[in-house]
Formats: sequence, C-alpha cells, structure tokens
Amino acid sequence: MTEPDTRPLYERDPAAYRAHLTEGNARQARKRVGVDALICDDHGRVLLVDPTYKPNWDLPGGMAEANEPPLDALRRELTEELGLHLPEDMALVCVDWVPPHGPWDDSVMFIFNAGILTPDQTAALRLADTELGAFEFCTPNQARKRLRPYVWARLQAAITAADAGTVAYLHNGRPVS
Repeated sequence: MTEPDTRPLYERDPAAYRAHLTEGNARQARKRVGVDALICDDHGRVLLVDPTYKPNWDLPGGMAEANEPPLDALRRELTEELGLHLPEDMALVCVDWVPPHGPWDDSVMFIFNAGILTPDQTAALRLADTELGAFEFCTPNQARKRLRPYVWARLQAAITAADAGTVAYLHNGRPVS
C-alpha cells in the first residue's frame, strides 16, 4: 500500500492549485477604483473640474482601468483631461470607501496630493478631453458650494491630511474612528 501524498496542493499538483486560485479569483468581489488629485495654485485655491457627464463639479481625476495602479491612473487622467504632466512622487492623502449607490457597486477612492502648481503650469492647463466642460481654481467656500457633500467632506479630509503629513481613511466621506 502506498502512503498518501500529504504535500500541499501547490507542491503536489501545481496545475490544480492554479485552477483553484483562478476559480477563487473569479468569485471574489471586484471594486471600482477612483483617483483624484488635490491640486492648488499659488494663492491656495483648489483646482476643480466640471465634468460634462454629471451634474456637479469634482476634483480632477477619474477611474482606474483594469489592473492599472491608482497613481498611474491619476497621471493618465490628468494628462488626458487637462494636459497636465505631474511627477510620479505624489503623496497619498486620502482613501475613501464608498458604499453601493444607485446602479454602482462599492468603490475605493484615492486622493493624491499633487501640490502647488507654478504659474507656468497653471497657465498651461487646458481642456484636452470632451469629458470636461471647465476647470477653475476655487476657494474652500466656492468648492463647498460646487461639490457634492461627500466629495466636499473627502476634500476637507484630504487637505487636513496633506497639512499634517498623514493619510485620512474614510467611509463615504466620514472619518473612521
């Protein structure tokens, strides 16, 4: 009589192990990933954009594509929509889990601190994509009036975290204690 092979599946049958992982991956939840930038001008105003496909103003950024790292997605979106090329070392300042709403599943939103644009960078901004109808640097009061309440809360948390050199973690715009 032969002894049963007690080695783990990944050693005993690598193909079966890979099939097991593939099946598990297919059943696990997928999350949408959104990326935004906290961008200011030399007067301390925050850059907002007016998307043509939804009713409210927003932070510059967009959705990550499949298997795209969040920071790469942000750099791509800023280039595509505003012709803005920023360095790779933007600091993460906010992560916000957004629950399912309307037709959308839950998502994870990242805000990276892109810093203060130089006057030359500000002057070079342009609408490079039909997804945006306008952009404007806004005071906090202007931003509060233009943004949806949970986006305003996310922006406030990102500004506070950027000033403190930390990262805010939120659930639907609210700090998690």
